[in-house]
Amino acid sequence: MKTKSIISVLSSTFFIVLLTISCSSSNDDDLNPDPDPDPDPGEEVTYVDDVQPIIQSNCLSCHSDPPQNNAPMHLTTYNAVKQAVENRGLLTRINSTSSPMPPTGRMSQANRNIIEEWVDQGFIED
Repeated sequence: MKTKSIISVLSSTFFIVLLTISCSSSNDDDLNPDPDPDPDPGEEVTYVDDVQPIIQSNCLSCHSDPPQNNAPMHLTTYNAVKQAVENRGLLTRINSTSSPMPPTGRMSQANRNIIEEWVDQGFIED
């Protein structure tokens, strides 16, 4: 009986050790992903070439001029989009999981990264 008890304890210990080893990671990057991956390192992101097409396809159904569906402002020009980022929390809204823009669901991570990169690079227009 004592042998069965020892085998049971050893089996349980082996299982716990095996589970711990299999769940550990030698790469901390999996635990801390880059919060702002650069869509194309070193490449200049401009409003006209990169951001405007994203805004046109994701935002203008409501943020046209004049705005539709109770949207508070238009996003039809470079200055309007820049002002929305600087003064109206546009980055927060496009990244929000609880109240995203567009309201039908957050746009792709790639598109959000491009807009963030544009802001980080200083709002280059052309």
